[in-house]
Parts: sequence; structure tokens; C-alpha cells
Amino acid sequence: MTKINRRKFIQTGVVGVAGFTLLGSGVVTTGCTPKEPIIGKVKLGKTGLNVSRVAMGTGTVGYNKGSNQTRLGMEKFVEIAQRAYERGMRFFDSADTYGSVPYVAEAMKSYPRENITFLTKLWTYEDGSERNEPVDKILDRLRLEGNTDYFDIVLMHCMRNGNWVNDRTHYIDGLAKAKQDGIIKAVGVSCHSWDAMVAAVDHPWVDVIMARLNPFEAKMDGTTNDVNDLLAKARANGKGVVGMKIFGEGTKITEEEREKSIRYALKESNMDSMTLGLESVEQLDDAVDRILRIQKEK
Repeated sequence: MTKINRRKFIQTGVVGVAGFTLLGSGVVTTGCTPKEPIIGKVKLGKTGLNVSRVAMGTGTVGYNKGSNQTRLGMEKFVEIAQRAYERGMRFFDSADTYGSVPYVAEAMKSYPRENITFLTKLWTYEDGSERNEPVDKILDRLRLEGNTDYFDIVLMHCMRNGNWVNDRTHYIDGLAKAKQDGIIKAVGVSCHSWDAMVAAVDHPWVDVIMARLNPFEAKMDGTTNDVNDLLAKARANGKGVVGMKIFGEGTKITEEEREKSIRYALKESNMDSMTLGLESVEQLDDAVDRILRIQKEK
């Protein structure tokens, strides 16, 4: 596969890079291409899940059932996602809002389901809203779109205040039942405010927290040190932590900034893993190669 140099990489689409998923150390190789290093797996908190260190994000500029990834078209999306799988990225971060669930399903249909960590997110409304649907019906639709009997992780999408613990009981209870029924393995929230994170850290219902963290304090919900310290508490409580906005939602994308962001994630942060929005095979290979190189450093 032809690779481009780093300057060309930046010029041809690095703006779409928005997140990441990593932790731990170690390099493995595939059976079919033994000389090509790939991303390994790590434990995600106390969820019982082993996830790849990098998740493929599918929601760059995601809204109204679309994203930069789905807007590439099915064929291109499948090419990138299958390359991600080949490089060891077996963790896929989808959402109903992005319309990306069927795209992940199409890309992964040839692979064993047990090799894949399939995360999706539900858009939610306050209790009593006429827009609330039964959670089991939402999950039935998404499982059909995803061609899967179950999701590994389901998050309530984009929690913006700490009162979600009180005004989203419709979803909390529904997702808890789905977990009990084996339709979901782990539940949690993606956070878009400091108060939402604080509420998630100690809440017994939460298995997984998705939080914004990077060394530049770009598009975050507090200072880097404060957020990182809060996530340390979450991990101590057994929560799995998935980082997002590692490149400040595409605002920190120079070679130096990307290097600093990934180095921070690997060496200093309290993220277990990280989700990265990818829009090309070149971006994917650049990210994986960079991570593996940094991990090898003493």
C-alpha cells in the first residue's frame, strides 16, 4: 500500500482526525502479514471487556444521521474500517446520531463477531419528553441496523450537565435491563461538561466514561490536569475510560501537535483507550505507526 509523507498527510485530510483509543504497551503481528506490527488489546476498567488500544471513530462532524466518515460513502468507509481491523483496531465507536451503525456492520460482516468491540451511543431526552422511545425498541432497531445480537458498549450520548443522573432515568433503567438481558455488556455516558463527568465518576450504573482530554486544553471541559485527575478517580472506581478529542476536535493537527497529543495519551494520561476519527487509510497508518513507535520508547 502506498504511503504519503507527513506533510502530504496533513494536506490531504488530517483535519478530520478527532479522537483516539489506546493504553498499555506491547506489539503483536498478524498471521497473514507477520512483519507488520498491529495494535494489541487491553482491559477496559472492570467491564470485563478487552478492547483494542485504538478505536475507529465514525463521528467527525457528526449530526443528522451523517458524519465525515459516512459521507465518504460505503465503499470508502469499508476500505478504511477493514484496514483498521488489519492493523489491530477491533474497536468501533458508532452512534445513532452519526448514522454509522450500518456502516460498521457492512465493514465487519466478514469477520468473527467475537473479535469486535462494537460501541454505539443513543441520543437521549429528559424524562417525560414526548420524544422518548422505549429503550428496547431503540436497541432492537440498532441491532437490526448493526446486524448484531448485542452491543458491547452503549453510552448515553453527549451529557451536558450533572443532572443526567436524575432526568434520564428512562434510559438508565432501560439500558440496565438490556444489560441484564445480555443485549449490552457495558453501559455509560459520553461527557461534554465537567459536571457530567463528576456525576459519572461515582455513579454505580456507569461502566464506561467517554471524556475529552488532550494536552492543549482544546475543546475540553476543564484544565488538562483537572480532567486527568478526575479520570484517575474514575479508573480507581473501576470505570473504563475512553478518551476523545485527542487532537482538540481537529484544531491541533500539525505534526508537532499530533506527536505531543499521542505522547501525552500514552505516557501521562489516565485514559484506558481513545477513539480517533479517521477519514483515510493514510491517516490510519500514520496514527498506528506513531503509537507503536512511541510505545517502544523507554
